[in-house]
Amino acid sequence: MVTRVTLLGTGNPNPDPRRAGPSTAVIVEESVYLVDFGVGVVRRAVEAGLKPSQLTRAFLTHLHSDHTIGYPDLIFTPAVVGRETSLEVFGPIGIKSMTDHILAAYDKDLEERISGLEPAIPDGYAVNIHEISRKEPGVIYQDEAVSVVAFPVEHGSLSAYGFKFFTPDKTVVISGDTAPSATLIEQSRGCDILIHEVYSAVSLQTLAGDWRRYHSSVHTSSYELAEIASKTKPSLLVLYHQLSWGRTSDELLLEVKERYDGEVVSGSDLDSF
Repeated sequence: MVTRVTLLGTGNPNPDPRRAGPSTAVIVEESVYLVDFGVGVVRRAVEAGLKPSQLTRAFLTHLHSDHTIGYPDLIFTPAVVGRETSLEVFGPIGIKSMTDHILAAYDKDLEERISGLEPAIPDGYAVNIHEISRKEPGVIYQDEAVSVVAFPVEHGSLSAYGFKFFTPDKTVVISGDTAPSATLIEQSRGCDILIHEVYSAVSLQTLAGDWRRYHSSVHTSSYELAEIASKTKPSLLVLYHQLSWGRTSDELLLEVKERYDGEVVSGSDLDSF
């Protein structure tokens, strides 16, 4: 089995038309596993050559809006166009409540599509929720193609997780939003691909004090990420969810490269590895 990882969205809360909301697809042959569902997730998936019917498994790092605004899209769009099986969603405590509220908000739509004249596959609209409550790393999902480990990361007061995918030919770690995390370092050692959030250490000083304190407390700077990568030694480091505040993605990449000599790339939407 051959694995590829496609960045469906590499953005952040800032509405950059070049970057959809955070979402990554781990693809093993025909099986697709999404991590996060930011704005534009389904259309980016189609643009990447995936079929909406393949979007049946999703893993959520945390409940921040930029990572979840595409959730109604993920629930309904594939169902409307023929998804035949339920959507299985794994995420922190609170994702069930969010799901229930989304389904309630669209109850008239659901009623018309399933009970009205439109041909519909009811199972395609079903969402099965698996809330993660663990405080230690552990397997939360397994099938013939992957084994997925969830591990807690540091993102302020929110429960937040990174995910580690074991596939037949690769080990892939996705950080989600996090400050430097000892658990992430342990889980990432020697992985094939580490996809990690980052902000510009240089530009941080241009921010107002409250925002400077916030980002330095709950996110990872370019220099901190270089240190993390030096310890974990991934075959490939991919930067996503980049916060650069006026610097280009190339300049942010150079900040990491100043202190890390391994292979590192600045991720853009639809990049595949």
